[in-house]
Amino acid sequence: MLAKKVLRAIGNTEMSVFTQDLDLRYSWVCNAGRSWLAEAREGSVDADILSGAAAERSTEMKRQVLETHRSIRYEMSISRGTSVRWFDICVDVDRDENGQICGIIGTSFDITDQKRREETLRTLLRELSHRSKNLLAIIQSLASQTARHSLTVPEFLVRFRGRIQSLSYSQDIVTDADWRGADLASLVTMQVERYAPEGLQQIDFDPVDVYLSPTASLHVGLALHELAVNAASYGSLSVPGGMVAIRARFEERNGEEALVVVWQERNGPRVKAERDARFGTSTLERIVPNAVGGEAKLEYLPEGIRYTLVVPESQYEVIVPGSEGAQSQAGSDKK
Repeated sequence: MLAKKVLRAIGNTEMSVFTQDLDLRYSWVCNAGRSWLAEAREGSVDADILSGAAAERSTEMKRQVLETHRSIRYEMSISRGTSVRWFDICVDVDRDENGQICGIIGTSFDITDQKRREETLRTLLRELSHRSKNLLAIIQSLASQTARHSLTVPEFLVRFRGRIQSLSYSQDIVTDADWRGADLASLVTMQVERYAPEGLQQIDFDPVDVYLSPTASLHVGLALHELAVNAASYGSLSVPGGMVAIRARFEERNGEEALVVVWQERNGPRVKAERDARFGTSTLERIVPNAVGGEAKLEYLPEGIRYTLVVPESQYEVIVPGSEGAQSQAGSDKK
């Protein structure tokens, strides 16, 4: 009665149980299901149901059990067409009612889902390592640029902390989107609004629905931070009534579609023609466009700073209204 209950319980699992005689011929199989034991018949051997390499390895393991009288546990992969299934197999000697060894008894447990989870985890860890290295490279570059154009240590610390905080804000958006990227509207709100005394009332934003890749998200966010800090300190966000217009549109550039983002200040102090080296010109004109594989132009117009950034289609995807999540119409997420 107890044995029947045990076998019925096993029938609700991914486990198969089998016995083989001293010649390693199958004598009994329970709950074979869709496992590699599904084709096992009384009197068959591993070579009858497994491929050459798998059969040889399985037979060798079982012979070791018969020779050493010690249990063995091993994993085996079975390929069926394009799919691969993994099994955790435990084998021990089987004894008759007199205690004499009469063969082997074993269990086979399907661990395919576990293997897939492990592979997914390894992939995620590799991806995390890659992105962490990219982020560290960005921080190193920012530290060098900030130090080069800072006159004092306190000045360096203030500017560097601001840039690191900017990266942190953008990274939060990317992480919340499962590393897919960040939508442009969220970046503008996160990076610019807090520097405008009157909030979004001073920001005239005409967006397009796009997700920027993780790399583009961090660098476009950094560019917006540099522009916002300068505008709040010396430009249109430093005076009442000052405005910043941010326009985003799609244009064809060199035969390919590109995202063009334009920052234009107005109603602020008159801009001087000479450049301030401490303003993040290196970040805006070199670091950001190089990182996204695009182009940038910074103009000191009398009515206000204008910054134009061209992002290639490989660094963004268009959000299709009404779809489940954003579907890519142009480009893909490049690392």
